[in-house]
Amino acid sequence: MKHLLPLVTALSLAAACPAASQQNPVVVELFTSQGCSSCPPADAMLEELAERDDVIALALHVDYWDYIGWKDPFGAPAHADRQRAYAHKAGRRSIFTPEMIVQGETDIVGAKPMKLGKAIADHAQRAAPVDLTIAREGDRLQIEATALANLSGPVTVHMLRYTPHRTTEIKRGENHGKTLGYANIVEGWQVLGSWDPVAPLSMTSDLEGDKPVVVILQSQEAGPILAAQRLR
Repeated sequence: MKHLLPLVTALSLAAACPAASQQNPVVVELFTSQGCSSCPPADAMLEELAERDDVIALALHVDYWDYIGWKDPFGAPAHADRQRAYAHKAGRRSIFTPEMIVQGETDIVGAKPMKLGKAIADHAQRAAPVDLTIAREGDRLQIEATALANLSGPVTVHMLRYTPHRTTEIKRGENHGKTLGYANIVEGWQVLGSWDPVAPLSMTSDLEGDKPVVVILQSQEAGPILAAQRLR
């Protein structure tokens, strides 16, 4: 329980930052696994962040810990591939859990609430380079974007869904015997296409079901996240 005080303090301070904006939320991606004994504190941090409107907190469960005795039901090879892309961009040869990537740029190893809170606050103070809006129209999602600064393209348009909360009783592996909660569990991540920011973006995508949807505009090759929006 020792992590709870610094967690609440750090994330509350970041939430109070006047520059933080619900119009330009900061994306925090947590690469985690139910088979990793070091991950529960980071999962708890993400649960705290999931309550905030100025942060889009995403749990990307990876599959590379499955071999040690417990298969993470939320794990996906594509999540590990995204983590490897970040590692390659940063010149690292290995990947690990837990790891948080803030706004596609700031890498945080492990559960470090003070460092995470500072990273969120720092990114929130930056001027938004893109104005992004999304709207649901029946079973279609309308995506509109305009560059607010000189940007070099192309920009990758991502879309994903997530489950807000699930609880799992873990029966094997490093977390054997624990019942743990998980927030904002990512699924169905897909690339919708590329955008040249010289001209405004306007595109639509099919949207089935009622799970929250997130759209992310990101510089190619695992670069900085330029804008993100969600519909709950």
